[in-house]
Amino acid sequence: MSIPSISNGLMGIYNGLNNLKHDAQEIASATAKGGEDTADLAKSLVDLNIDRNQIEASVKVVQAVDETLGTLLNVKA
Repeated sequence: MSIPSISNGLMGIYNGLNNLKHDAQEIASATAKGGEDTADLAKSLVDLNIDRNQIEASVKVVQAVDETLGTLLNVKA
């Protein structure tokens, strides 16, 4: 049985982690070059925070679904 909300939450976590990895690589690359392009570095740092927020929100979705299912199972039992 597939629960769309859990799938969406997990996909959000997965996408957030992939974006986080990409942005971290860009930051490492920019600092290895001596921080020549501060605009790219700043954008990557902002994107890093956006990725973190996406992951946290997706985790909350999965937790909410988990709690709801737990409550439904307790009521049913």
